[in-house]
Amino acid sequence: MIRNFCIIAHIDHGKSTLADRMLEITKTVEARKMLAQFLDMHPLERERGITIKMQPVRMNYKNYVLNLIDTPGHIDFNYEVSRALAAVEGAVLLVDATQGVEAQTLSNVELARSLNLKIIPVINKIDLPHAKIAETKEEIKNLLGETAGEILLVSAKTGEGVENLLEEIIKKVPAPRENAPETQALVFDFEYSLHKGIVAHVRVFGGEIRKGKKLKLFHSRIEFSANEVGAFKPELSLTESLSAGEIGYVVTGIKEAKTVRVGDTILKEGSLSGALPGYR
Repeated sequence: MIRNFCIIAHIDHGKSTLADRMLEITKTVEARKMLAQFLDMHPLERERGITIKMQPVRMNYKNYVLNLIDTPGHIDFNYEVSRALAAVEGAVLLVDATQGVEAQTLSNVELARSLNLKIIPVINKIDLPHAKIAETKEEIKNLLGETAGEILLVSAKTGEGVENLLEEIIKKVPAPRENAPETQALVFDFEYSLHKGIVAHVRVFGGEIRKGKKLKLFHSRIEFSANEVGAFKPELSLTESLSAGEIGYVVTGIKEAKTVRVGDTILKEGSLSGALPGYR
């Protein structure tokens, strides 16, 4: 049973800290290895304390696989956030109790709505003495209208309410559906390795991807073999395959970075299927 979701928030509203608590509660990362803002792995992210690159992670919790994509909060990464949202079924909308709803919150909500995602509103930093919980609830209700439903309260710093949030994600975020029997996967991000070439971060919407499978990129029309497939735990971790509904990575062996683009679709070699929507 799979749940795929993002955390969307304005910059500095505690998104990466909330991800830390989830990693701890689900025991995805050993306590001795845990660092603050664990998913911010880029040196610049650690130096500045902000998320500038998407980072997916697979968590196992109570017989469920929870795939989280931690997204940048800054407006400059709007397209990257939109591709991350296209890879999931739900979004945790995180709002700082001391700051309230801010500009980027509005933009991210519109993106999530346009993709028909289940939005779970959450107020963070409730442990702070100057938290404006009642006012922030009203702002969220005005933003989401009748779809607001229950607004959850958490402290990402202390962990209060985070376990309840995980239960709500399981309850409210729809399970992924297989769109097509043939292999079809969205490239929502990628990284370059000197040894492996392009490592595509993908959400599989149809069929499956196995090591050695002959594949192609729809837009760039490049054909390649899957040299390796796996999941983010959060480090790259080999798996037998990636099936419909799963989020993971594919080692393409492609050496030219410009060949792979965020938003492209991976298909089976020779497939006549079209691309997934939303490529820009």
